[in-house]
This record gives sequence, structure tokens and C-alpha cells, in this order.
Amino acid sequence: MQKNNNRGVRALLEILFVSSRLGLTSFGGPIAHLGYFHEEYVRRRKWIDEKNYADLVALCQFLPGPASSQVGIGIGVMRAGILGGIVSFIGFTLPSVIALMLFAILLQGLDIRDAGWIHGLKIVAVAVVAQAILGMAKNLTPDLKRKTIALLALVSTVLWQTAFAQVGVIIIAALLGFLMYKQHGEMNQAKMKFPISRSFGVICLTLFFGLLILLPFLREITSLNWIAMFDSFYRSGSLVFGGGHVVLPLLEREFVPTGWLDKEAFLAGYGATQAMPGPLFTFAAYLGTVINGWQGGLLATFAIFLPAFLLIVGTLPFWDSLRLNPKIKGALMGVNAAVVGILFAALYNPIWVSSILSPLDFAFAAILFSMLVYWKLPPWIIVLTGAIGGALMSLM
Repeated sequence: MQKNNNRGVRALLEILFVSSRLGLTSFGGPIAHLGYFHEEYVRRRKWIDEKNYADLVALCQFLPGPASSQVGIGIGVMRAGILGGIVSFIGFTLPSVIALMLFAILLQGLDIRDAGWIHGLKIVAVAVVAQAILGMAKNLTPDLKRKTIALLALVSTVLWQTAFAQVGVIIIAALLGFLMYKQHGEMNQAKMKFPISRSFGVICLTLFFGLLILLPFLREITSLNWIAMFDSFYRSGSLVFGGGHVVLPLLEREFVPTGWLDKEAFLAGYGATQAMPGPLFTFAAYLGTVINGWQGGLLATFAIFLPAFLLIVGTLPFWDSLRLNPKIKGALMGVNAAVVGILFAALYNPIWVSSILSPLDFAFAAILFSMLVYWKLPPWIIVLTGAIGGALMSLM
């Protein structure tokens, strides 16, 4: 028994060490994270083979939430059970959470609305989201049907800028995908094994949907700010298909129009998040800290990642049955196409309309975009260039 306990502790410490190193060095967004994970977990350490890794990535792309974080959680679960998943998540996420909370604390009390470097970070956000749209559009809207779904999503979310409109668009897109692509599917896929029972999976999924339904009611019948915050971050983390960039419009519409923080502080934090390693969802740590100090930062981080954890742990025991169903795959194809349209809408508002205010801004955004897409420079260089360039432009 003692020997097994020691082995379990060593496995957890190893997971913490490896995931923390990835959390400190994994720049470039979710697609880059998956490449780092493949190099570390598949090629170097051989914790998981190529086929199972590809299947795990497919599951996390299927679910809402931060795909790279969910892959890391899944590998941790395979390695050392539920505790392994928790430790893997903490190691990968904590470095950028701490950095963004410190950034938010430094900004508090400063008047950043007219700061040139802040405007430069806002222009960085234009370049980063534009790159995300191009990459996702190429993969997720390869045919005319999915391009049409993306267009409808764009028009709807630009004209009706509410969280309810986005949820409605995702539901309609899933229905269209179900009808158009219900025969699309690949059979003969290998099975995956995870040390999680189906009953525990049911508990996690029940908790996920229960909180999604219960929190808005609690928010209405109480006047507690922390419940309102938890609800906003939890709901945003529950409804994001497509990765961290898509959470931007959901969070913006939750917190900026309601007066929790102003648009300048919001976009400054979003720009700074691009310079950080680890998952983009850690942007919530910055927002929570701006709103309610370090306690708010921790609460926001827990709330926005909780849906992702519940979903990945809850669906792992059922994934083999789900992924062999072509109708479910068809619905997902429709949802992914809608994500592209939602991203286009987010690029226009709030990002473009509050960032590109002159021909010089547009020219600078084009330079940053080229540095990111064509010259393949690291994101932290883009962010630093944006901040310096914004400060210089403010002197002109």
C-alpha cells in the first residue's frame, strides 16, 4: 500500500513539473499548445500514443471550452486519475494566471484610457483575432454550406449583440449541421480507456448543466456580487466553441456594457494575454482582479475553467459512443462554422471599432498582422512591438 502511495505521489509530482514547464513556455495559442503537448507527452515521454492523442484532441475540439487545457486535463487523468487531471490543469494554468493578476494590480489606479501603449495593445488584438479567423475559416468552412452558416452567424451576432443571440446562433447552427451532415462520419476508430466510471461522469455532467441553469436564478434572487461574477464567467466558459478567442465577445458583453469595467481596461488585458504562455482563458484572471482584487481573479479563474473540467471528465467515459455517431459529428460541423462567423463579428465589434481610428492605426495593424502571420514571429514580440508602437504614435 505504501509503495503504491509513493508511486502515486511521484506520478503527481512528475505531472506537476511537466505541466508547469509547459505553462511557462507554451506561447502561441491553442493550436501551438497542442503541438507542444504532442512533443512532450507523445514523442518524449510516451505517456500516450499517437492514435489516442489524436482521439483525445478530437474530443476536446468537440466540447465547448479551452481545447488545449482540456487535452492537458485528459492526459493527466489517464496518467494519475482525477488528481492527475487537477494537477495537470494547475501546472499549465497557474503561471499565466499569476502574471495577469499582477498586471491587473499594476494597472489599478492608473488612468489608462488615453495611454498610447494601451492603444497599441488594442491594435495587437486586431492582428491576433484576424489571424485566428483566417486559420479557423480555412479548416472549419471548407464548403459552401458551412460558409453560408458562418455568414448567417456573422450577420446575426453583429446586428443582435447579446449573449442570447450567440447561444441561439450556436443552437441553430447545430441543427443545420445535423440536417446537412448527418451521414458524415468515420468508423473503425480505436477505443480509449480512462480510469473514470460512467457514474462519476454522470455526476460531473449533471453538475455542469445544473450550475448552468441554477446560477442565473441565484443571481436574480440575490444581490451578491460574487454570485453575479461566478455566473457570468461560468456561463462564458460553458458556451465557448472554438477556443479562447471566441470567449472575447462573450466576456465583453457580460462586463463592459454592465459597467463592471471599461472597454479600454478590457482590451488592454486582452492584448496583454496574447503575450502570456498558457491558455487564453486566463484572461478571466485579469478581469476578475480588475473587478474585485486578487480574490476576484481567483474566483473568475475557477468559474471560467470549471465547465471545461466538468465536461472533459464527464464525457470521457462516453466518448467512444459519441464519436461513432455521425449525426453528432454533423451537428458539431455546423457549430464550428458558426464559430467562424461569431469571430468575424467580434473582430468588428468591440475590437475594430474601438482600435482602428485612423489610417495610421490600420497601417500599424497590417504590420503587426504580417509579423505574426508571414514572418512567424513569437506573440510576445508582437505584443511588445504593439505597446512600443502605440506609445510612439501617441507622440506624433
